[in-house]
Amino acid sequence: MNAVVIEHVKVSELPEDWQTQLHASANACVTVRIEEEAESREMAKENAENPLFGMWQDREEMSDVEAYIRKLRAPRF
Repeated sequence: MNAVVIEHVKVSELPEDWQTQLHASANACVTVRIEEEAESREMAKENAENPLFGMWQDREEMSDVEAYIRKLRAPRF
């Protein structure tokens, strides 16, 4: 998991929503850590129910995705 850490940020420089949640003075310095959220199981289920999800699964020429892409990217002349 990747994270971005920003140290010594004044509260007054943060977005207003963050400032109200912190309840700190505007001159206070904080460290901000931003992490990527894992995809929820609910989102995965929604994707699986989408008719576009897996629409190419029955295509024989795409059974080996890497080979198919290599062929698409190959020079034509």
